Amino acid sequence: MAEVHSIRARHEFRGIRTVEHYFTVPLIHSRGMVHASDTGETITVFAREYSSTDHTEEEAGKLPWLLFLQGGPGGRGNRVTSLSGWMKAAAKDFRILMLDQRGTGLSTPVERRSLELRGDAAAQAEYLTHFRADSIVADAEYIRRTLGSEPWSVLGQSFGGFCALTYLSFAPEGLREVLITGGLAPLHGPADRVYQATFQRVAARNAEYFAWYPEDRAMVTRIARHLERQPEFLASGERLTPERFQMVGSYLGGNTRVDALHYLLEDAFIQTPSGERLSEAFLEQVRGQVSRAANPLYAVLHESIYGQGQATDWAAWRVLQEFPDFKPEAEDPLLTGEMVYPWYFEQDPALVPLRDVAEILASKQDWGPLYDLERLRANTVPVAAAVYQNDIYVDHALSMETASSVRGLQTWVTDEFHHDGIGEDGEGIFARLFGLVRGSR
Repeated sequence: MAEVHSIRARHEFRGIRTVEHYFTVPLIHSRGMVHASDTGETITVFAREYSSTDHTEEEAGKLPWLLFLQGGPGGRGNRVTSLSGWMKAAAKDFRILMLDQRGTGLSTPVERRSLELRGDAAAQAEYLTHFRADSIVADAEYIRRTLGSEPWSVLGQSFGGFCALTYLSFAPEGLREVLITGGLAPLHGPADRVYQATFQRVAARNAEYFAWYPEDRAMVTRIARHLERQPEFLASGERLTPERFQMVGSYLGGNTRVDALHYLLEDAFIQTPSGERLSEAFLEQVRGQVSRAANPLYAVLHESIYGQGQATDWAAWRVLQEFPDFKPEAEDPLLTGEMVYPWYFEQDPALVPLRDVAEILASKQDWGPLYDLERLRANTVPVAAAVYQNDIYVDHALSMETASSVRGLQTWVTDEFHHDGIGEDGEGIFARLFGLVRGSR
């Protein structure tokens, strides 16, 4: 068997000390999440250790670990060039382990070309069933044991919070305490209930935004109608359709990013010899919002994060039919959120080769459990969660339902932040949640 753990590089810069860790882990973990035997397929999982140079190297080596679980699915760990925000606060007391969840970053990659190595669509889909929260948590627990760590602290942002709940369900013995920001997942029920709640949240956020920037209401409609009449193409050669344009609603999920949407829209039109067209500056900015080339796992596995014992069956697309104002042909179409639709796999060149794979996963009936409700009701690990009242991605009401199902979970409910609150005031949010689990607040 290959070496289980290797360190390939160490660096120091601007008050940060980093260590690059590579772990060889089983593709399919045993049920007990312990070290597997020497047989069976393995993959690589990468993690970067961050510590502050305010500690000597010897001192840093004795600090307890804080594992950070990134949002997603399909999001690699943050690459930072200075300790700021929550990392600045955490580095006072911890070594931070920034995980590239399996399939992302420097871990064994998943994209359309690498998936071709697996074989046909059915084989690719089967492979991807091992890239959900249960497998990510098994990797984390495997890594903790490999490092020889005592139970460690975990911070989960968004989907990372979903993973933290899975960790509490199946390997709580590996946890000292858990902090969750914008990531209290619904523990049961079909994916439909998620989108029935979040479509309403996104509609309300549209209304709020257009009240701030009333001129942008007409601009969004104008762009959508223009795209129906006039083919416009991104620099990559793919067509920008009205429904793809609506994806810029991802800006609505942020505190500061929401205002950046206005600056995007004001760049939309220019005059050309052939008439009014969308500017290249606008098209280039939009490309970064509508392409999934950088993180195809997000699209392919997105609805599977809600799948337990039943097919998701393109839940967002089905629920959309109940909210006609989001349809591109609506009189004044609304901007959409993070939902994933089957047409993604027809219009995004990075996803077209994965269309059959996505269909297989959408129709999969036998998704395993992601949470153990009985174990969560008996939880003894200190847990604190930031719940954002107006979060358009993780619904407040569903979050509070989950909070009531986890014994001892303390919530800090606020309307001050949106889904990316940890990026807005990470230092303050970390300090508040850390105080809750340590009993100082």
